[in-house]
Amino acid sequence: MEINLGVRISENETEIQWNSNQNKIAIFHTPDQKVNIETSELYFLFQDNQLVAIGQSTLPTEKVTFNKIIKIVSPWDIELGYLEQLFIRDAKENGIELANIPEVETKIPVSSEKTITEYKDEILLILERFGYHLKPQEEPKKAKAKPAKARHKWTKEVSQIEFFIDTRESKATALWHKRNEMLIKAGATMMAEPPLNKDGSLGFSAKMGQRIREDHKDKVKNFVTTEDIILKSVNEVGLFLYFGGTNSWLELIDENGKTINEWTVVD
Repeated sequence: MEINLGVRISENETEIQWNSNQNKIAIFHTPDQKVNIETSELYFLFQDNQLVAIGQSTLPTEKVTFNKIIKIVSPWDIELGYLEQLFIRDAKENGIELANIPEVETKIPVSSEKTITEYKDEILLILERFGYHLKPQEEPKKAKAKPAKARHKWTKEVSQIEFFIDTRESKATALWHKRNEMLIKAGATMMAEPPLNKDGSLGFSAKMGQRIREDHKDKVKNFVTTEDIILKSVNEVGLFLYFGGTNSWLELIDENGKTINEWTVVD
């Protein structure tokens, strides 16, 4: 849908025209009961951009709190009662509680409903582009902040500590012996077969583990390492030995039960 608009803005009113001078929306930015509503005009009352009432001809006499009035001037061939009924129906379907709803619904003839609906949709589009919605506006959900990834610091003290691994069918001794190197001592037992996804396929961690194993296959026999193996990180150690699937920073434990995470994590 494409609509060409003419807009006039003053201190207290925004006037929008489209297609012809017979189509007009007037937005009054102050709550003024003296705004003149003609018999051929429909009005919406908003409180802080929330729709609270729909009507025609005269503003409600009972107490309705609002701070904006929007009135619609429609061409002669648009039956105002039918248009009002469609807007009220939309509001009800969207869960909006309106003041002064007519007790008896106006029955819209099938022959008129298509034309009235198309006209109503034009008005809705224009109002929505100007920030007025005929349905409840939910507060945007704030995205949950992702927990910051833990940082770990290598030290010379840590480089001298042996950490033991005994998890997921694997056993090994490892040292974080250099800043960018993890050493797995010869004689480490590796998990024989990678775990599969429910559909029988290999997951990302399993594929990564197989790739690392392929790089060091000359130092492995029957899933036992025959030489010391150098890897780049704690995570690579986990992928190589047991295809990951757990937090390896908690799986490397010294002789006193202290994890490599406790030794190295930075608060």
